[in-house]
Amino acid sequence: GIAEIASLAASLSAERIVVGLPITLSGGESDQTREAVRFADALRARVAVPVEMYDERFTTAIAARSGGDSTSEDSRAAAVMLEDWLARHG
Repeated sequence: GIAEIASLAASLSAERIVVGLPITLSGGESDQTREAVRFADALRARVAVPVEMYDERFTTAIAARSGGDSTSEDSRAAAVMLEDWLARHG
């Protein structure tokens, strides 16, 4: 997956990659958090653009409420996270 993302980022001239950071509701770390950090670190070693981690808490719940049959809940959750990132970082 990392090689494919690196290739896609290069072919699209991406300026940044945002990776979801699955922290717990209390703000702590879990096994998933540590795995996501390892993934982001491996990705950073393969791409020439910044890789930023962003809190993804509540994105699945928001995506579930948004409904929609044409896209998966994971895709909608990723869109929620990116929309929030864009709103905060312009």
